[in-house]
Amino acid sequence: MRPIRDRFGRDARAAVLPPAPVVPPPRAAAEGLEPEREAEVARLFSLHYTPMLRLATLLGADDPENIVAEAYYQIYRKWRKLREPGSAEAYLRSVVCNLTRMRIRHLQVARRHMEPPPSEPVASAENSALLRDDQRVLIDALQRLPARQREALVLRHWLGLKESEIAAAMGISAGSVKTHTSRGIAALTQAMEARR
Repeated sequence: MRPIRDRFGRDARAAVLPPAPVVPPPRAAAEGLEPEREAEVARLFSLHYTPMLRLATLLGADDPENIVAEAYYQIYRKWRKLREPGSAEAYLRSVVCNLTRMRIRHLQVARRHMEPPPSEPVASAENSALLRDDQRVLIDALQRLPARQREALVLRHWLGLKESEIAAAMGISAGSVKTHTSRGIAALTQAMEARR
């Protein structure tokens, strides 16, 4: 069998690869961050778990507990990469928004391939008892809004974020935030007036 030659006439199978770069062992300082990271994530959990759970619920998540748990896992994993530990809450909020969006997209694709559900779904007794009629209508109207409008409204009116914070959380411009918010308010107003 004849050797395979490259364009310079060298035996191509005998080519020597450059040595792999040497990865230095983790620094001792990075290991010292473990207790600090765990303490900070635990503090974030105790302060922001319930608001993040409500955010995921209002954005339309069918499994808000899992989404929030995944968000905390991601912030724990990427703690060293945060530019400022003070930005952890904003990062957490962005992760919850993104995970909810991804989950809703996944469910939409899955529903396209399912058989249509039988008649009208029945609300659980617990939900019916907890929600007044106006709240139920408002939440139904909120759920029917396009995802971006719903996100902008929840972040603005429920969390009370500024337009710049909403823009950062949603990954859009401040002008788009204004557009989504005003269109969402108009749609909700129309839905509530049509009910009366």
